[in-house]
Amino acid sequence: MTMSRLRWVLTLASLVCAFGIAGTAQAQKKVVVYSANDSTLNDLVFAAFAKETGITVEPVAAGSGVLVRRLQSEKARPQGDIIWGVARSLLETNKSFFEAYASKNKDATPAEYREPGDLWIGNNLHLLVLLQNTKLVPETEGPKSWADLLDPKWKGKIAFTDPANSGSAYQTVTMLVDMWGGGEAGWKKVGQLFKNMKVLNRSSLVFQGVGNGEYPLGISLEYAGPLWASNGAPVKVIYPADGTTASMEGVGIIKGGPNTDNAKVFVDYINRKDTREMILKATFRRPTRSDLDLSKLPGGLPPLSSVKLVPYDEQKWTDARAKTMEQIKDVLQESR
Repeated sequence: MTMSRLRWVLTLASLVCAFGIAGTAQAQKKVVVYSANDSTLNDLVFAAFAKETGITVEPVAAGSGVLVRRLQSEKARPQGDIIWGVARSLLETNKSFFEAYASKNKDATPAEYREPGDLWIGNNLHLLVLLQNTKLVPETEGPKSWADLLDPKWKGKIAFTDPANSGSAYQTVTMLVDMWGGGEAGWKKVGQLFKNMKVLNRSSLVFQGVGNGEYPLGISLEYAGPLWASNGAPVKVIYPADGTTASMEGVGIIKGGPNTDNAKVFVDYINRKDTREMILKATFRRPTRSDLDLSKLPGGLPPLSSVKLVPYDEQKWTDARAKTMEQIKDVLQESR
């Protein structure tokens, strides 16, 4: 081989190597996020995150139960990097799938909203509420409490999410079992309620249905009311007089995911104060961070001190999840 040809071969090899390294770096500038949030929140956050960090988000959007089952099925070879928008009970029961990471914004989040070993951290704090379409049901004629929903006049008029696909729906059912006496008595009343409900596959279908006038009432999360009202829909939030509880949603890094470093960047971003303010202003989600003044932010969310909150034994219902889900399936089947 002549010297000139050798130089040419070496130069070509260098270029191939350089392009290969660049291509690999480019391929790594992404993060796969399993998100149970609706498209409004996903689109907002993913676009802002990509613009700031240069990391592209590949979203997989589905109900939280669906995402968790996917996470479990991919245990041997994880395909996702992040699971986000999932209730505490699901995060806790599946924390063996997560990698510990102490978020840079950890200290602004109260200890009750993060896993002691940093396997997950809370982002949103949702109150379980009733939504009322005031065009279909005049504002003063809606239910005032959970107990009011048992009235036969609401049969077929209450939208709800299948608890198999929603952590907050599971929390709603189990909260009501306790509120209504626990044991057989509590489950009997829950069975009555299911007979009045339309059970849908995704949480977003509930508030969309109420907002669009498909359903007069919905059992949903607090943010959905001001979100739809801000867009002109006749939606009112009802904080049940017999009490409610707060449902925390959070984020976890999937152990063994393909883009763990980028996943850590996402966790830091999603918990940052200015990000939480952006999310609240656009989507009215109550933050778990303790340093945001809700009175100075859009949405008119009431302080927790003004809402009747009832005790909820999250650990009990988390530990009993598998057995309870079987009971919910039976109750749901009997109501049809």
